[in-house]
Amino acid sequence: MTMAFRLLRRAGIFLLTAWVASIVVFALLAILPGNVAQTMLGVQATPQAVAALEQQLGLDRPVPIRYLDWLSGMLHGDLGTSYVTGQPIAPEVFDHLQVSLILVIAAMIVAICVALPVGVYAAYRQRRWDGTLVSALSQLAVAVPGFLAGLLLVILFSVTLGWLPASGWSAPIEGIGPFLSHLLLPALSLGLIQGAILSRYVRSAVLEITREDFMRTARSKGMRPLRALVRHGLRNAMIPVLTVTGIELAALFVGAIVIETVFVVPGIGSLLIRSVQNRDLIEVQGIVMVIVVIVLVINLVVDLLYAVIDPRLRSSR
Repeated sequence: MTMAFRLLRRAGIFLLTAWVASIVVFALLAILPGNVAQTMLGVQATPQAVAALEQQLGLDRPVPIRYLDWLSGMLHGDLGTSYVTGQPIAPEVFDHLQVSLILVIAAMIVAICVALPVGVYAAYRQRRWDGTLVSALSQLAVAVPGFLAGLLLVILFSVTLGWLPASGWSAPIEGIGPFLSHLLLPALSLGLIQGAILSRYVRSAVLEITREDFMRTARSKGMRPLRALVRHGLRNAMIPVLTVTGIELAALFVGAIVIETVFVVPGIGSLLIRSVQNRDLIEVQGIVMVIVVIVLVINLVVDLLYAVIDPRLRSSR
């Protein structure tokens, strides 16, 4: 299989998956019980008023027509008009998405900075007490929910020490100091737990690679184990880790919904919860679809990065 064919196949799978996801997202929200117009007008509304609002919102049209209009709009960057505010959804979604992207990228940097040294150290010292201790602590951290980690960090750094704000958000344009002080605790809450999870995979990958023949050959030539691992082993060990990193990055977007609520961060998660509370289904559809596309893009990028890390995938088979 040539590299070009591989790229075309992955692009085709991406487009097909995104299309199927759009059908599932639209269908699931379309079959939800309840009447949006009735909810917006209240229980005292007359049937005539409800019918008029349904016609105004386009909810009286057949479901396939509504889906095609929604899909066509998304392809042109139009996520529709909010049932509640009457304003276009796309600008608001992308404003909140910028905040979530900053938070998720910061959390992933924290996770990688934790996972790589912890995982490699736990593998390199697997038969020593300190390696076992590091491995046990990472297992313990995996069991801690993200919101609990966030609350513990708030108690320590905000309530007890008073070093960092407990909630809120400051954009980078308002100053790098306030921006970092508001970003740090949410990013640590997300990143430390994901780092613990990722370190388990790093440890397993490093242990597996140290049993390979080329590592035994390197050591038999007099190369110290740590140097052989850094020079020959880590690059190969990173291939399975890269897969998990992509999955964890996608999971961070889901975890960010909870953390944004805990720290009152105006990200895409906060907007999604507000839209659900208002039963603004068209906005919910748009937000969920944006998150789905982001997750698919992450998976596509991770898959293509295989070829960069593993030279065997760049050659024809």
